[in-house]
Amino acid sequence: MSSYKAMEEWERPAFSDKMLACPLKGNEVSFQLVDEFGDGEPYAGLSYIIQDSAEQQYPGVLDDQGFAKVNDCYRGPVVLTLNRQYQGGDTWYEKLVVRESYPLPITELQVRAEQTRFFHKDGSRVEHNPARKGSEDFLQVEVRDLVKHGAHLPPIASRRYMPNHFVVRAMEELGFGPKPLELYGVSLLPNRHTLLEVRPLRALRPLLSTDSAFCALNLYQLAIMANLSYSNFGQVPEKNPVDSVRFPFQPSVGNIFGEALAGFHERWQMDASQSPVKRYNPLYEEVPYSKRFEVLPFDPTLYERNRPEKGDEQEYPSKLHFFDDANKNWLSGKSTQAFITHHDEIILISIRGTLELADWWRDADAQQVPFDEGHGKGKVHHGFYDAYKALKVFVQSYLDQFHTSQKIIICGHSLGGAIATLLAEALRCDEDESYDILLYTYGSPRVGDATFVAEAEPLIHHRMVNNDDMVPGVPAPWMDVKRSIWMPGIASLVLTHPVASFLIFAIGLVRIGGAPYQHHGKLQHFMPVAFNKGEQSSILWEPGCASIEEAACTRALANNGDLPFRGGFFTQARSFGDHSVSDSYVPFSWATLRRWQQTQEAGGTIVTTREYEAIANALADMQGGLSKHQRKKMDTRQYANNDPSYTQVVDDLSAEQRRLNTSLERLSTLRFRPLKLTDVYGSAAQSSELQATLQRWMAHRENNLEVQIAMIPPRVFSDEEMLAAIREGREPGTFARIDIDSLS
Repeated sequence: MSSYKAMEEWERPAFSDKMLACPLKGNEVSFQLVDEFGDGEPYAGLSYIIQDSAEQQYPGVLDDQGFAKVNDCYRGPVVLTLNRQYQGGDTWYEKLVVRESYPLPITELQVRAEQTRFFHKDGSRVEHNPARKGSEDFLQVEVRDLVKHGAHLPPIASRRYMPNHFVVRAMEELGFGPKPLELYGVSLLPNRHTLLEVRPLRALRPLLSTDSAFCALNLYQLAIMANLSYSNFGQVPEKNPVDSVRFPFQPSVGNIFGEALAGFHERWQMDASQSPVKRYNPLYEEVPYSKRFEVLPFDPTLYERNRPEKGDEQEYPSKLHFFDDANKNWLSGKSTQAFITHHDEIILISIRGTLELADWWRDADAQQVPFDEGHGKGKVHHGFYDAYKALKVFVQSYLDQFHTSQKIIICGHSLGGAIATLLAEALRCDEDESYDILLYTYGSPRVGDATFVAEAEPLIHHRMVNNDDMVPGVPAPWMDVKRSIWMPGIASLVLTHPVASFLIFAIGLVRIGGAPYQHHGKLQHFMPVAFNKGEQSSILWEPGCASIEEAACTRALANNGDLPFRGGFFTQARSFGDHSVSDSYVPFSWATLRRWQQTQEAGGTIVTTREYEAIANALADMQGGLSKHQRKKMDTRQYANNDPSYTQVVDDLSAEQRRLNTSLERLSTLRFRPLKLTDVYGSAAQSSELQATLQRWMAHRENNLEVQIAMIPPRVFSDEEMLAAIREGREPGTFARIDIDSLS
């Protein structure tokens, strides 16, 4: 007796030598789309297409619970797609679909998925969907599984119940027609009910205020974005991709905006040098995916400009979002680096600071040249201007394609702050556009003379200087137009990082002769205040006097002329001292944000009585020092004979004493100033997502600690920094002895 099962009647045609096999009908397929809460209503009314093994299509519409059933299809698996393009109704989506550069193939399914929410607040997968009861098959799908074009969508998140793409590929290759099918979608098994859980299309983006007024939120967030500018874009392949790109490297600009935040994953590390001991997490708000900070798609089948055959003219994400001209200028050693991205309300531009030898050379190139973008009114630093000109075509091209009345927020640290200032002013001066610009800089040197600063006064510029940061004091007012006058012969000098004190008295603030460089923007100065038993707080204020703002660069004068001692600080700028963005500006910005949050919540004032008394005593000491030095200058033969240099110094010292009085008055005002929610968060204070954003941020251990008047977190030194300090016989965090002549 045979052990084989007898052939059923429906199978016989496939084995006949008299006729071709033909698939039989009689199958049925049912399915339902639900969100992570098990609700099918978000997908009600969506158009779908089922295609069976005989290449027959069955269009339909989901019912009010996201359910559909197809009867009497040909036997075998079927493929489900929901690729109907967005039909309109929301202005934002309509603009994305029809924009001239990189129009997006947004589907109705994508729009619906963007309106759903994650079951878990961190976006992790749901293990047991409530709607699974009654279904025979369960699949965790994403929008890109069900649509034709998915390059603009986030990478697939890890999942346990994956659709079987092998079946789709097999049906494509074994099609009955003369050409292979171009199948895409999710395969469903016949005569079974399948539940498809659609992952929400939600993203994270750094929360920013679009108000021009200063706020603690932007202070902190843009310090982090300035720090990110030191990282590479991290695209793989780096150049000339063929069919796809990815951004696997952490930290990198591409990974953060193109994968992590797009996939609803938080990132804290913006720079590889950051220590994991103390993490500084940005405040991320949850938004519909299409309103994230965008990394443009790469799809050669959809965008001609992405095709590899374009050669050097081929476009890809790193080329559009990231500027680095190091390879173009390898002979001269000059380089500029920046990134740009945007969403529906903001275009964000962040420019890198001093990092490489090329950057040092640009810092040193202090010759003054006309600022052409300002119609020749005023002169600017040649090295900074040269860096801006290298960047301007890249930025303008991006704005021409993607600026649709958004706020343009520009930030930069050190050299990056100087370039950012010139870029912001150039865009403000553009007579063909009405750009709305907001500028935040951290530790930026001066960029122009008094005429330039006066002409650029309408530019909204919040300029941060951290305690004793020396870089904002350069180019010093005494610098001549030729570096040859000041570069040679300046001896090396040990500059000690001020740990115990928070103010250093300085003189020689204004030099006579030439057209001195001046600062632009509204100063916000970080001032640490030290108390007993190692307690330390930090206040942010506008002192209004150069003795505080420019202490480090004017702390001493050489005996032979007006040249202040100036050590080789560029090499230490990113690793040591008050100039470092990751070790100083970001921590101080965090301390200020936490302080302002607590002050606003408690109904207190920015400056406590204890802090006011400590700073007032220090200012009194400075007043005494100024007065003593003034009397010393006046008690000289040169002053009695009306020597212009001596009379000028006496006048400058008198003016500085008056400014110190103004500083004390401003401090007194802060002593009684309460904070509003908008002082802390700007326009974000009105966001419906603010509380959820704050809850997410405060869930991190570093932000949830009880803080006494925003204690400044202690600096964490790496093993390499500790060993280097021991070898050189100095305290960690102090500057090494380096000869500035080595930079020439």
